[in-house]
Amino acid sequence: MRLHIDKAIYGGAGLGRVSDEGNALFGKTIFVPFSLPGETVDVHIIEDKRSYATGELDAVLVDSATRTTPACPYFGSCGGCHYQHSVYAGQLEMKQAILRETLERARLRNLPEISVVAAEPWAYRNRIRLLVESQLGFGLCYRRRKSHATLPVTQCPIAAPLLERAIAVVTNVGLACGLGDLCQEIEFFTGAEEETLLISMLCSRTPRNAALMMASACSALANEIPELKGAALFAHGDEDNQGQILARWGEPALQYRAAGRDYRVSLGSFFQVNRFLVDRLAALVAEGRSGALAWDLYAGGGLFAGALSGSFERVVAVESAAFSSADLTHNLQAHNMQGAPHRAVRHTAREFLRQQARGKAVPPDLVVVNPPRSGLGDEVASLLAKAAPQEIVYVSCDPATLSRDLNTLIQSGYHLKQIHLVDLFPQTFHMESVVALSRT
Repeated sequence: MRLHIDKAIYGGAGLGRVSDEGNALFGKTIFVPFSLPGETVDVHIIEDKRSYATGELDAVLVDSATRTTPACPYFGSCGGCHYQHSVYAGQLEMKQAILRETLERARLRNLPEISVVAAEPWAYRNRIRLLVESQLGFGLCYRRRKSHATLPVTQCPIAAPLLERAIAVVTNVGLACGLGDLCQEIEFFTGAEEETLLISMLCSRTPRNAALMMASACSALANEIPELKGAALFAHGDEDNQGQILARWGEPALQYRAAGRDYRVSLGSFFQVNRFLVDRLAALVAEGRSGALAWDLYAGGGLFAGALSGSFERVVAVESAAFSSADLTHNLQAHNMQGAPHRAVRHTAREFLRQQARGKAVPPDLVVVNPPRSGLGDEVASLLAKAAPQEIVYVSCDPATLSRDLNTLIQSGYHLKQIHLVDLFPQTFHMESVVALSRT
C-alpha cells in the first residue's frame, strides 16, 4: 500500500495512516521503519494488530529533504542503529518532536522549551558489546534487526576508533586465542583519550582452566593492541549487574577524565557511553547549583556526585550495583575537598528513601536521579517528593517513564524549570533527557 509518513515515533519508525477507503485497513495507524516524516512510501504489512500495523518499506516515492545514504554497510540488517538514513540535523528534529509529544500526551502542561545538546554523531561510543560466534568460524556479531540471529561485523562507525581496531584484531586472532571456548560475549571499553582499553568477557558456563585461558588470550591480544591494560571473565549477570568475576588479567580499572576530574571505572562498572558529551552532561546537572546537601541517587561510579562535590557542603551518593558502588566510594573519597564529609551509600534508591522517611531527615537542597529505563516508579517518585528537596534534576533515558514520573512529582508540588534533550546516542532512536524541577 501507499502511505504518507506524518511523523517519527519513539522506537525508530515513521507513522502513517491508510487513506484508501477501499482498503480493509482504512484509517489504521501503520508503523514503517526506515521512513521519514513527509515521505510518500510503498510498504507491505508484516504484522497486523488490533490498533496498529507494522509495514516493511518497499520504496520511497517522495524523499524527505533529510534523507541520506547510511554510512555503515550493516545498517538495516543490524539492530543497533535506526536513523542513519537521516542527516544528523533531521535526527535531532525527530527526537525533539518525539520528546515533546510524549510529554504532552502525558498531559504535562506549560512545558519549557526543549533545548538540544549534541556533538559529533560518529565514533562517539566508549563502550560496545558484541556476541562471539564460534560455531561456523570465529567472528564478532551484533543481533540482526528484530531477531536473535547474529550478524558478523568487522566495523562499527559509531564506536571510538580504538574499539573498531579491537573488533578487527579480535576477529583476526580470536580463533587462535581460543576466545570462542572462553566466552559468549565480549565488551570493549576505552578511556576518554583512547589510551587504555579494558575487555570484559561474559560466559554462561565456567570453562576449565579459565585463568590460564584468559592469560594466554589476553597476552596475545595485548601484542596486537598495546592499549589493552586489563580484562575479566564474568559469569552472566542480569541487566543491571555484571555477574561474578571468574578470572582476571592485568589492571582492574582505568582512569576516565571527565568534567575536570579523574574517575576510576572498573571492569563491570557503569559509565556514560558518549565520550564527546560526558562533560556537558555533568555540567547540565551540576553547574549553577550549590548548597548544604545534595543526594545523587542511582549514582553509578559517581560522575554527577563528583561534579557536585565542589559546590555542596555534603554529597550523599547512592548506588546498589557492586562494581559501580565500589568505584563510587573510591571516587567520592578522591573528590572530598578539605575533608568534606561526602558519603557513598550502597543501597537501592527505594531503600535509601525509605530510611530517610523513617528518620525524618533534613531535606536536601538538591536531588539528582538517573534511574534505569524503567524509571523511578510510583513509590520512589512519591518518596522523593516527601523528602521535599528544593530542586530535583531527573536524568532519563526513556521519555515514557520520564513522563509518568514527572506527573507524580508535579502533582506533589513541583514544577518544570528546564528540559534538555542530550543526544547521547546518535544514529539510534534512544535519547537522554535532563529535566530540572523545583518546588512551587
